[in-house]
Amino acid sequence: MRVPFAWLRSLCDPGLGAAEVGEVLTMSGVKVERLHRIGVGDPAAFVVGRVLEAERHPNADRLSVCTVDDGSGQPRTIVCGAPNVAAGQTVAVALPGALMPDGTELGEAKLRGVRSSGMILAEDELGVGEDHGGILVLDNGTAPGDPLSAALPIADEVIELEITPNRPDVMGVYGVAREVHAVTGAALAEDPTAADAVAEGSDRVEDHARVEIADPEICPRFTARVFEDVRIGPSPPWLKQRLTAAGQRPISNVVDITNYVMLLYGQPLHAFDLDRVRGRSIVVCRAREGESMTTLDGDERTFSPEVALVCDAEGPSGIAGIMGGAVSEVSSETTRVLMESATWVGPNIMRTSRALGLRTEASARFEKGLHPEGAIAAQRLAAKLMVELCGARLVPGTIDAYPRPAEPRTVGLRPERIESLLGEKVPEDEVREVLGRLGFEPIGDDAAGGRLEVSVPAFRDGDVQREADLIEEVARIHGLDRLPGALPTRRSAVGSLTPAQRLRRRLEDALRDRGLSEVVAYSFTSAHALARLRLDEAGALRLRNPLSADGALLRPLLLPGLLDAAAHNAAHGRAGLALFESAHVYSADDRLGSSEADGSSAPPADPSSSSSPRGARPAHERHHLAGLLSESAPATWRAEARTADFYAAKAVVEALLAVAGVEGRTERAEPAAQPFL
Repeated sequence: MRVPFAWLRSLCDPGLGAAEVGEVLTMSGVKVERLHRIGVGDPAAFVVGRVLEAERHPNADRLSVCTVDDGSGQPRTIVCGAPNVAAGQTVAVALPGALMPDGTELGEAKLRGVRSSGMILAEDELGVGEDHGGILVLDNGTAPGDPLSAALPIADEVIELEITPNRPDVMGVYGVAREVHAVTGAALAEDPTAADAVAEGSDRVEDHARVEIADPEICPRFTARVFEDVRIGPSPPWLKQRLTAAGQRPISNVVDITNYVMLLYGQPLHAFDLDRVRGRSIVVCRAREGESMTTLDGDERTFSPEVALVCDAEGPSGIAGIMGGAVSEVSSETTRVLMESATWVGPNIMRTSRALGLRTEASARFEKGLHPEGAIAAQRLAAKLMVELCGARLVPGTIDAYPRPAEPRTVGLRPERIESLLGEKVPEDEVREVLGRLGFEPIGDDAAGGRLEVSVPAFRDGDVQREADLIEEVARIHGLDRLPGALPTRRSAVGSLTPAQRLRRRLEDALRDRGLSEVVAYSFTSAHALARLRLDEAGALRLRNPLSADGALLRPLLLPGLLDAAAHNAAHGRAGLALFESAHVYSADDRLGSSEADGSSAPPADPSSSSSPRGARPAHERHHLAGLLSESAPATWRAEARTADFYAAKAVVEALLAVAGVEGRTERAEPAAQPFL
């Protein structure tokens, strides 16, 4: 993320240089990738000028010869090719010797026989915008000779940050300023979203549009406001410069406002031309298979049912949280705007972005997880700018579809726990001050126990959820480099095995004592391997993304792995074997094993189902012990190897029963029920 340093300083100025602020951020856990300069070279070579005269060039139809007051007391002659230059204008002037943003040095030159001493500048020549249709005309509040840097941020430094997935709050310049404030204690500007615009008119927003969230699992909150009498035009130079410095291309005042709010506050917005929203209705839903739409970049994209869409009455109007559609794009003819500020489920946005190969500034923020409270806050800031920069009328009311409002989070903190984790006692006053600067408000205090209860601000709700997280906040602002290099304290702990684990180990030792070698096979098998054993694969769990066809199923029993090991040894000349394996087996139902054997009463599961939450265990997971004998005793110098028979296997089973303390009994086996005997 690009953070223009001048913009950052306007929100929190610690009196440090960009490199020093970068060091401060890095030490607090916000990594700085690089620092670089943008704009002009020496700002002293750029001044405010006033055009005293502008006459046609005697030898060129498209050039003007201008007399410019640069405050030096001696007007200078500048040849200008802009069509909009006129006497009386206050303009930006580059003096001879000025170093331009592209690295070229400006000198005096003779143009068609007239000597030009300097240059009257356009937006793109200063790096404060992209307009090259004419010179940049300044407000009359500046005087000739004033430093141009006082009127425009023509030279700046940019801090590029690497944002970790748990810190979406610093994906806005104000969030970075909040971080600088917390570390340095420098004053922080008032929250830009605190004040709202004044709505006018007797109508209500519901008279102009309606919103429905058809699937709350993909959209926790969707807010919308309506603006009328919108005048589309270019943004002011200060806004263009901030967008350009942050890596965004200025487009128009409405679109620039959405990008500005996102860059400042971290909450993406989207503006619809309300007259092009079919049916004046917005529905948030999942795409139908094969549904398509042309996005703002001009590409037609086809969607799968995983994709979340913002639709109007006739079809898709935008890819939720990623990019809008051309069907409702704001244009120079737009007079009514519907402003969307919503919250989308991060994992869904990330999967959609990857599937479509379309990652945007908006998706980069949503995929990290934004709190729903940020949606309405961003609407307030956008409304002020819409009224101020577009002359718009804010229609009273806000559409706020919020099916499941999030509850504020509170976390407790114990001073002794801070000392236990950090190895150092941090004064209680410092702890309170640090948490206060980070936005954590105390809501309760146990004077006797010393426990502090704080309310977690919405912008940190996804990151700070328990006491250890609060202590981490205290540590990084207090200074990780100030903590003592001591080993962490811990209570003495003695590991112990459960009764089942102890029994398992005794059984495995008994098999080793009888000469069996342990095998560790893959947990995967194939339908072909089960078919060779006359077993149906219907009860096995199938992998959604197997590495190979030979490992498409989770093994429902250990025998396939033992047989593979035996075949491998036989192929290498070792036919006589005594092997065992002790490991888990898996099944989706009880066809391959009785659920009553381990007390399980779970219902059968659909092996192809993908609706189980991530991390859910299979329907049945059991620990099995299996052996394979083809040799009961290896060959020695005095005796040949003995081939294993029924009695050798019976002796192994009896040894296991004795270790387990189980009294066995002998029953007649039915060959049809035991296909392996």
